[in-house]
Amino acid sequence: MGKQKIMMEFCLLFAAICSSVSSDEWKANVVKSIDALVTSCVVVPCSFSHTGGNLPMSRLRAMWEYKDKTPDTKGNNIFHSDATLIKDNFKDRTKMLGELGQNNCTLEITEVKDHDNGPFCFRVELVRTENNDPTKDMFSFVDNCVELNMLTQPPKPAVIQPKTATQGEPYTVICSVIHTCPTHVPKLTWNLDSTNIIVHHKDIKHGNREIQSILTFTPEEKDDNREITCTAEFNGGLKSSETFTLHVKRVENYNHIIIPSVVGIGTTVAFVLVCIFMTKKYRKRIEELQSRDGRYKK
Repeated sequence: MGKQKIMMEFCLLFAAICSSVSSDEWKANVVKSIDALVTSCVVVPCSFSHTGGNLPMSRLRAMWEYKDKTPDTKGNNIFHSDATLIKDNFKDRTKMLGELGQNNCTLEITEVKDHDNGPFCFRVELVRTENNDPTKDMFSFVDNCVELNMLTQPPKPAVIQPKTATQGEPYTVICSVIHTCPTHVPKLTWNLDSTNIIVHHKDIKHGNREIQSILTFTPEEKDDNREITCTAEFNGGLKSSETFTLHVKRVENYNHIIIPSVVGIGTTVAFVLVCIFMTKKYRKRIEELQSRDGRYKK
């Protein structure tokens, strides 16, 4: 009875292991389409799974290749773990980001050319550690490829600002731009000197990122109708900008009315007080003279 119980537990454990192994599949999660700015860079998010379980990087060989393209002497590889097998026009322009051992197949392409449109597919092979030869465990994810939408002009920044600024009160304006190059983030600058600038980065999914520059300053009367420009400089040197005209609501200054009025009122009050004082003084003097005249008449 004891042996049967042990045997049953062993069978259950073996079934669980087999079920776990068989549940592993060759899968890849790659964005289907992504914008790529010529001369800049693009990062293609990619993750995958394979039937080999958890393996170190040394047991995995990765490559990205053109789909349905006639191979040359280097094959169709735009990236390969063996750098000697990368097509010449992609050499030193591609690399894998992240860890293959963590099933991260994210690809970076720098100095993007206008013909780098793809489609590009990820391929992975399991290799023997002793001689680095591939095994029969390999897979090309030809149904999960990416195409690049080539942009020859950089996207323009978007500017969000209140319609009117008030003189002497803090004013905040936000400039943002979308990009697909998180390893070489665009730089946002203003044509206004200010130390109060905050920069935020957002992942808006599917390989798209957003950078925001939040500018806060206190406008003066001289800033009314001033043009404020936000410029985005992308990796590779291309620039784009957005300009708006600042309208400043003036705070009325009534000093030119108040001060003269106060001075006038003060002068009038002083004059009246002087008159009252002089009147009292001379009235007393007249009474004294009249009193003397009365004495003399007696």
